[in-house]
Amino acid sequence: MDFTAAVDYVLSFADYERMPRSAVVFDLRRIERLLERLGNPQNAAKSVHIAGTKGKGSTAAMLASILVQAGYGTGLYTSPHLFSIRERIKVNGQQISEVDFARLTEIMKPEVEAVNADGEFGELTTFEILTALAFAHFREKRVDYQVLETGLGGRLDATNVVQPEACVITSISYDHMDVLGDTLSQIAGEKAGIIKPGSIVITAPQSLEAMQVLEKVCRQKEVKLVKAGSDISWHLKSFRPEGQSFQLRGLRDEYDLTVPLLGGHQMENAAAAVAAAEALAERGVKITAEAIIRGMASVSWPGRLQVLRRKPWFIVDGAHNGDSMRRLVPALRQHFEFDKAVFIFGASSDKNIAGMAAELVSFPDKVILTRSRHPRAVAVERLKEEFSRKGIACEISENVASAVERALSIAGPSDLICATGSLFLVAEAMEYMLKQA
Repeated sequence: MDFTAAVDYVLSFADYERMPRSAVVFDLRRIERLLERLGNPQNAAKSVHIAGTKGKGSTAAMLASILVQAGYGTGLYTSPHLFSIRERIKVNGQQISEVDFARLTEIMKPEVEAVNADGEFGELTTFEILTALAFAHFREKRVDYQVLETGLGGRLDATNVVQPEACVITSISYDHMDVLGDTLSQIAGEKAGIIKPGSIVITAPQSLEAMQVLEKVCRQKEVKLVKAGSDISWHLKSFRPEGQSFQLRGLRDEYDLTVPLLGGHQMENAAAAVAAAEALAERGVKITAEAIIRGMASVSWPGRLQVLRRKPWFIVDGAHNGDSMRRLVPALRQHFEFDKAVFIFGASSDKNIAGMAAELVSFPDKVILTRSRHPRAVAVERLKEEFSRKGIACEISENVASAVERALSIAGPSDLICATGSLFLVAEAMEYMLKQA
């Protein structure tokens, strides 16, 4: 089995990233059986588990970078990917090789088929198989720590098979409501499903409704809760297009940090990552202030307020719900000087398009609506309906490449272009711009 065949095999199963999630039955017993057949590789390393609506990937990448700088072999498992499925599984910052991906898939194939043949709890999904593959890879590489980002929710997510040293809950807002519930309390309850006795819990700033749920679960599980925003504080010192510098006061030390990511939300994510590192240090893990500083400075997490070009500014950002769009607009105004703003916008069909459109009513001078190649990308006609209801001037481009070309043709050197609404759209915009470089 070569790499292409391995990817085709993994993607041949139910994939809730590419299909309506209501069609997927979430049941941890499937992956537990697969992992048992593989010798429970999830238990070979210590774990940090990260859930939340926004920022969990950034936070995971930051913490993994800190652990690498502290000298620990570190696995990082995230989703989705921008360009290659290999991006989801990294060890010490390096993507799993095509050879290892194919070889591990071939090893796992008979075990996958045995679990599916039994059929007691339904068939394994693509995400469950990828999660098991990540654990198997981390075991082979003998990592010390594995930093795991949930795919969706937490309680029934395939990653929720570990006993974590620390749990991080990033900002919770409305998303995936068809699966997680339609109130913040319900959504927070699903995210809090990763909290287990014996761990330390770190939370980003939350709404009162979400925080009350997290506090209740922590009391029930008798675990320590550290709150970024009160226990951990920070203030911005300076910024430039390549990143920002800020001072952060943790529970153990104060840090002067520089991170190559823009936006106030990234300082929140950094606070959660540093708090998690301090929680591990509290348990005897050797993480120095210098490792934290170096880890933050060297983190890589593309597609988030990333500058692809100047004159005009061309920015990509993976904001994909109303709350993240609400943060994007002031971040653009704060970090960049420009005359007109042109937005390239596309979204997935399960997202709150009206909520995102509402945040753009008074900002962009022009919106170009388009659709990525992803199967769940929403039709541009539906996008236009929602944007027109808000009184937003917009036009349609049939694909992302033509939308980028159109934006570049109407933007002057002192203007700003931002491609947003979906990471899948961001990936295609980045792909196009890289080809033009």
